[in-house]
Amino acid sequence: MKNVFTIFLFFITIGITSAQDSVGVAEADTSYWLKSIEGTFALNQASFSGNWTGGGVNSVAFSAGLIGRANYAKGNWSWDNTLDLLYGVVKNQGQDERKSNDRIFLDSKVGLKASEKWNYFFSGNFLSQFAPGYTFTDTDRTLISKFANPAFLTFALGMEYKPNEEFSLRLAPFSPRFTFVTDRELYLNVPQNYGVPIGQTVRTEWLAFSLLADWNKQLSENISFKARYQLYANYETLAFDAIDHRLDLILAAKVSNAISVTLTALALYDLDQDEKIQFSQGLGIGLVYKRGNFPDPK
Repeated sequence: MKNVFTIFLFFITIGITSAQDSVGVAEADTSYWLKSIEGTFALNQASFSGNWTGGGVNSVAFSAGLIGRANYAKGNWSWDNTLDLLYGVVKNQGQDERKSNDRIFLDSKVGLKASEKWNYFFSGNFLSQFAPGYTFTDTDRTLISKFANPAFLTFALGMEYKPNEEFSLRLAPFSPRFTFVTDRELYLNVPQNYGVPIGQTVRTEWLAFSLLADWNKQLSENISFKARYQLYANYETLAFDAIDHRLDLILAAKVSNAISVTLTALALYDLDQDEKIQFSQGLGIGLVYKRGNFPDPK
């Protein structure tokens, strides 16, 4: 599992870092690349005196994120790469620290132009988290996830609809997915074991359909909106309640060149994890750093 992830991360890194060319390279060699990198850091803190009658708990929280993109296009061929990392922690007085956000998303796609708005494509993406995750009681905590447990490596072959630079839709009738749970004892806390058979470390789904929709919209000069929706349907277990759905939403408002307010939301439905919809939301204000030649969506 570690070797597969290392190889996949290596190719993603090549796609992003190869867009950064050294001084002196001819313009003709760099004009086919659009690249950008955006980093964010937010810190929140609250404290109350011992005689504060309004109630409250001393707390501190931080979150950090990194989004990198490097897209190459020349003639009828294109190569798009995305790195999306997010991690956050909150610490309330009298409690252990808890994750507020945790995401690793890597995506690489090769496309061949079929018409003005349609492309053939082949892609691979990796989805996991950085740190251990727990469920908490008043006196204890139970491990339910950790790095690469679970992890999802998905490949897709199909057609992409891209009418403009702000929206894309991938339709892949052939989309094998590999679900990894390398901790053989995690099922003791998570009976479903994220769909991986007990005693094994990987579940392979060869016959499946996937859909991925991306929308990046500049609502105004200082406000942007990003949405990513993913659907995955296994042909062998095809049923309405067995289709996986994931929706990521980010609304960002730029206060200045270095400060922004960000609202994030995530909705997830996966029967192998829980029979109900999972939801998380976060709001933060902090520093933002962005550079590159990627045009902002209009």
